[in-house]
Amino acid sequence: MPTDPQSALITIQAGLAQLSTLIVSYSFSAIGAIILLVVGYFVAGLAERSISAGLGHIHGFDATLRHFFSKIVRYAILILVTIMVLGQFGVQTASIIAAIGAIGLAIGLALQGTLQNIAAGIMLLALRPFRIGEYVEVGSIAGTIEEIGLFATKLRSVDGVYVLAPNSTLWNQPVRNFTRNGVRRTDVSLSIGSWNDIDRAQKTLLAIAGAEKRIRREPAPIAFVAGLGDSVSLTLRYWTSAADYFSTQIAMTKRAKQAFDSEGISIPLPPPEMPAPEARKQ
Repeated sequence: MPTDPQSALITIQAGLAQLSTLIVSYSFSAIGAIILLVVGYFVAGLAERSISAGLGHIHGFDATLRHFFSKIVRYAILILVTIMVLGQFGVQTASIIAAIGAIGLAIGLALQGTLQNIAAGIMLLALRPFRIGEYVEVGSIAGTIEEIGLFATKLRSVDGVYVLAPNSTLWNQPVRNFTRNGVRRTDVSLSIGSWNDIDRAQKTLLAIAGAEKRIRREPAPIAFVAGLGDSVSLTLRYWTSAADYFSTQIAMTKRAKQAFDSEGISIPLPPPEMPAPEARKQ
């Protein structure tokens, strides 16, 4: 059947009116979304810089931790702005928030170990049980700290081996920091024959300790008898800086032997080896 031209014109006009209404409506939504994006972008940047600057004024606050927190604030604002922009176009933001929460939960379960390392890294950077350049021992891990990251910590062992330790491993065990206090006690032990003059040997040890500038005068060095048996075990105990610990120990061990030799204090020799039964029969 032929269409009435007047009815067709009315239908077209109604459609154009609805289209015009939609264009105007979505134009305002688009303009509002653009404004939100621009303002949100600048607010996120401003918040990031403000948090970073504020934390930077806190004495001793780690730079890595400051960068981490400022980035979290920035991305949180950007995510919030994105949700608001979607709401401008009539999208149900409640379902988006629920989806983000579900995704976050799934990622958290999948990356549980990684998140533990991040949490441990934050605690290590905040509480500072060790710093870069300090020598530490944590369980079976020992070395000088070279870098503390959010996921792992880099160390260098005494024999120059590169060690990368997960932060959760370092956080969940007692930390022995050999550098933090600045000083360390050292024991140098030697054995002398039981026929030697013990008082003379002690005075000899104290004399070489007094001549060493790296040894602290307070607490004063002491020399004492640590054990008796086939020989007499003597110990020289003194305090020195943590940086001089190994070098002083090596030097004092050598000087103690040389001083005993010059004073005629003998170190017991091991008993002679008995010949094997077959050799005695011959």
